[in-house]
Amino acid sequence: MTFRLGYGTNGFANHRLDDALAVIADLGYRGVALTLDHHHLDPYADDLPARVDAVARRLAELDLTVVVETGARYLLDAHRKHHPTLVSEGQDRRVDFLGRAILVARDLGADCVSFWSGVAARPDGAWDRLRSGVARVVDLADRAGVRLGLEPEPGHVVERLDQALALRAELGDPAPLGITLDVGHCVAVEPEDAAACVRRAGDLLVNVQLDDMLPGVHEHLEFGEGDLDLRGTLAALVDTGYRGLAAVELPRHSHAAPRVARRAFAALTAATAPHVPDPDWLAEAERRVRADPAAIRALFPAVGREVGRGPLRADDPGGLVHGTVDDAARARLVAALPDATELPALYRYGDDAERRGVLRALTPDTDPDVGLPIVRDALRANDTRLVAAALGPFAARHLDRHAWRHGVLKCLFTGIPLAAVHGLRDRTDDELLRMTADYAAEREAAGRDVPADALRLLGRTP
Repeated sequence: MTFRLGYGTNGFANHRLDDALAVIADLGYRGVALTLDHHHLDPYADDLPARVDAVARRLAELDLTVVVETGARYLLDAHRKHHPTLVSEGQDRRVDFLGRAILVARDLGADCVSFWSGVAARPDGAWDRLRSGVARVVDLADRAGVRLGLEPEPGHVVERLDQALALRAELGDPAPLGITLDVGHCVAVEPEDAAACVRRAGDLLVNVQLDDMLPGVHEHLEFGEGDLDLRGTLAALVDTGYRGLAAVELPRHSHAAPRVARRAFAALTAATAPHVPDPDWLAEAERRVRADPAAIRALFPAVGREVGRGPLRADDPGGLVHGTVDDAARARLVAALPDATELPALYRYGDDAERRGVLRALTPDTDPDVGLPIVRDALRANDTRLVAAALGPFAARHLDRHAWRHGVLKCLFTGIPLAAVHGLRDRTDDELLRMTADYAAEREAAGRDVPADALRLLGRTP
């Protein structure tokens, strides 16, 4: 995959920002769309530079890339949502806010600042006001060395991609001004599908928002609830060489943010898997599990036959690091369950592939009373794929240090890449380094090569 999958903080409105970033990273996302707001990095805070520095450090610790979003509802006016906008007669406060966002993005090392035009209360002269306002913002971005992404938004003056491209042309195609594309908006208002919009935006695309929608309805839905061809849309991003962030945009789902984000990641992972013969089977299976959780008992064994068993990525032919197509599909079925009560039986009575699917479906918010016995059993196995799957984000959060260290050593002994171990950087301690050093010394004394992963862990890069 050429791009990074991320999640928007506007879908974690009930979380502290630091907690939201940790959950997003734990679930496997590699980036975050950060909406500046009074509760998430307030751009008007007196101590803003210190806050930005702290967020930058946290993003680096979690290895998350970032884009800056500017769609906060009541940040600028406590009475009128999203007011003022760039099409308002008094647009100065919006321009000032976007200028602040640009400086925050610069200091965070963000990919871009994303913004939209606004709804015109008075249509007369709205386009001219917009053109003037965008020109002011482009000048601020140019001076700061930050890219901008203009987002077509249903009901706004710039509603469709062709209008965004037309505005850019009128401004002389300024280099800092790119395009943000919400693929759900494409379903709602564009005359062509999201994949076609991705291809039309081409190398101007600097930011992508992922969600599902229905034609003519501006309501952000979870994947599978609308008409978006998710697989085709993600394939278009790969085909066009898009290398930015593609972040889930579900701003009205904060009440269940971790669970929704987990379901979204499972859907995205499955949709990016190669060679899935029958994606309709998987979508129908998810619907059956949501309606009747016990249905997973019959569906789980059938997954490999229906969707395939190949690796998710060509650079991981054994599926040890990123898993396999059937792993990703089983994770989607588990994500459709209301809780973890079915998992012990799925693991206990399943074959190795089904057990691996359960392990890769475990997330940091899985009930530890359910997940820990499963992980501990897998770490006693001789199947390297089970061991690799066991050391995922759930184990990084919940497995005790002693068992986790021995899991890492087992990877070194059996040739499992340490890239399969989630949280390795955060959980590595002096005891693990001592154990690894002893292992390396034993191999050297026996005249045997020390695995490159062990040398890297010890800071002895080969």
